[in-house]
Amino acid sequence: MTGGLLDSSMALASPTRPRGFSRARRDEGVRLGALSALWLSLLLVAYWWAADRGFQDLAGWETGLTSAGRLTGLISADLLLAQVLLMARLPLLERAYGQDRLAILHRWVGLSSFNLMLVHLVLITWGYAAGSVSAFPSTLWDLVINYPGMLLAAAGTVALVGVAVTSFKASRRRLRYESWHLLHLYAYLGVGLALPHQLWTGQSFLNSTGATIYWWSAWAVTAGAVLVWRVAVPLARSRRHLLRVTSVSDEGDGVVSVYFTGRHLVRLGAEAGQFFNWRFLGRPGWTRAHPYSLSAAPDGRSLRISVKDLGDDSALVRSLRPGTRAIVEGPYGRLSARARTRAKVALIAAGVGVTPLRALAEELPYAPGEAVLLYRFRDRPLFEREFHLLAREKGLQVLWLPGRRRAPDSWLGPDAGRVDDATALRYWVPDIADRDVYVCGPEPWADRVRESALAAGVPPERFHVEAFGW
Repeated sequence: MTGGLLDSSMALASPTRPRGFSRARRDEGVRLGALSALWLSLLLVAYWWAADRGFQDLAGWETGLTSAGRLTGLISADLLLAQVLLMARLPLLERAYGQDRLAILHRWVGLSSFNLMLVHLVLITWGYAAGSVSAFPSTLWDLVINYPGMLLAAAGTVALVGVAVTSFKASRRRLRYESWHLLHLYAYLGVGLALPHQLWTGQSFLNSTGATIYWWSAWAVTAGAVLVWRVAVPLARSRRHLLRVTSVSDEGDGVVSVYFTGRHLVRLGAEAGQFFNWRFLGRPGWTRAHPYSLSAAPDGRSLRISVKDLGDDSALVRSLRPGTRAIVEGPYGRLSARARTRAKVALIAAGVGVTPLRALAEELPYAPGEAVLLYRFRDRPLFEREFHLLAREKGLQVLWLPGRRRAPDSWLGPDAGRVDDATALRYWVPDIADRDVYVCGPEPWADRVRESALAAGVPPERFHVEAFGW
């Protein structure tokens, strides 16, 4: 079983063209449009800064500090709104990017906004202090205490600093997910507290009717998007579908599968490979949402998730009882047929990361030989019987890769011998460069898979990943 492909002698065939092809093209157009809209908004706020004597004021020392501070503040505010929108669960962006890419963009846009906010704070204060370093502290105190909205802005800055500090990987590793999630919600508080300062006293917000309309509209749209897609829609969807636990099954190795039923589940729009944010009512910690992927293809009558005991809340999943109500956000994620651009696919998983790929292997249309699964695990594989059944009935090729990783810079175990990762990947899947590659597993491991897949000739746009981590 180890290192061998099941049913590898089955003849190849070409199935019907997957509908993911056209959806992938539409998603590419959405991504291009979103990027263009971001740059257009940045150019627009820069234009209003320039029209308000931005360049002329740069000629003087004191006015130059203030002018540069205004520009960095404007760009920071614009990026802050973009950062919030990226994680507002807008369906258009969710479908086009997927959660992993959105999270990366959210992180980089947020870091840029945060750094520019600090630069804005320093430059504006220094400019109001007439360019004097010694007058900087007293001027900062005067601005915070006496200017409208500045005390609230200072509190918002403290909240955003806390969020930024806990967003670094080194900090996240030291925090429980539950603690990190609670702290991250303070970002909304920080954004809200900054709003009065920006809209009441910001010169570039007030001197142009167009700018005033733009900023008020941008803030209103952003707040509305969060309230609708993060609050109203999940509550309405949960009320409509009434998801309840029907049973809990032990899969071994600390993993349990939870089965759900509900009303009108076809209208839920879930696809194999996607995930929901789950809250289970009537138990401790129900207010915290946790992302769990579907581990079986949705059939319109039931759903299944499989969860490994990795933390406080995931450990409590085992104790769920039949009849427990669930509140869900989603479905989310692009690790689905939507991202598919080729008839052939390669599924690569590690540990419990095999759950969404198990669902994909069931739902995707493919002929024998057109889908291959490479599965890394330590002791025993999950869903072993189900994968054997998929191999027999659909022609899924399965390569079992047991054992621990052979080195931190490799995603493979001792079964790969001494060859490098890319060479091993090409040996096991010679046509890997002609396939869509779906990957799910721990973030460092998934990064190694990406490196070897790209080295093996897989184009970046055909590499689809959902990595563990927050």
